[in-house]
Amino acid sequence: MSQETAQHKTEQADLLKLEGIGVRLGGRLVLSDVTFGIRKGEFTGLIGPNGAGKTTLLRVILGLQEPSGGQVLIDGEPRQAHHNSSIGYVPQKLVIDPDMPLRARDVVSLGLDGHRLGFGFPSSRRRELIDMALRDVGAEKFADARVGELSGGEQQRVLIAHALISRPRMLLLDEPLANLDLKSEQEIVALLGKLARDNEISVLLSAHDMNPLLSVMDRIVYVANGHVATGSTDEVVTSEGLTRLYGHHVDVVRVHNRVLVVAGE
Repeated sequence: MSQETAQHKTEQADLLKLEGIGVRLGGRLVLSDVTFGIRKGEFTGLIGPNGAGKTTLLRVILGLQEPSGGQVLIDGEPRQAHHNSSIGYVPQKLVIDPDMPLRARDVVSLGLDGHRLGFGFPSSRRRELIDMALRDVGAEKFADARVGELSGGEQQRVLIAHALISRPRMLLLDEPLANLDLKSEQEIVALLGKLARDNEISVLLSAHDMNPLLSVMDRIVYVANGHVATGSTDEVVTSEGLTRLYGHHVDVVRVHNRVLVVAGE
């Protein structure tokens, strides 16, 4: 990212801001005093070990989980004041029977159904919107294939197209790289980086491994021990910083352009 682009993003107000978010589940404090912001067109990695609360945090942003404290703001206003079309959501996986006659374009079209964009649209316009979303993610070639027969990477493209069809300003993705082969993982990361850069869509992507995102990530939100640390990767992912976050000694090792986080003795 160029210095000019970085400066431009710094001058922007936050599109999404979480202020002092706390979450209790079953009487247990899962997240405490979570505060961070995301600007327009910014690619943010939501990183942390399994069970750290990443999915819970995404559910809070989506309004599916009520926080025990704090608030979520979009453009400086409470999230409830905005239509859900401001945010597109890509769930962790698509569970579909391979025998179900549901095509890729059918899944994408569901992003219009029940949404204000879907009402009163002639079929030609609906098809135009679906084809546009499929092109955005490079899924035209398998638009008419059964979704259950697609590869993991192809299914992820379909899910991203489904989220994009309402033209959101932000994409939330829950572990989209899980169970993908290396080639598909790299392709999905490159696609999301391009969407953030070219379409100025803010991306918040959860993952347990930050390494696939290092080339596209503007900011990291590292979740551990119920708290978060946020900033650039170099600022956040240090032995000192993660030791404070985890509450016990952590070593950060950089080898061959990869970052390894290991529990210290």
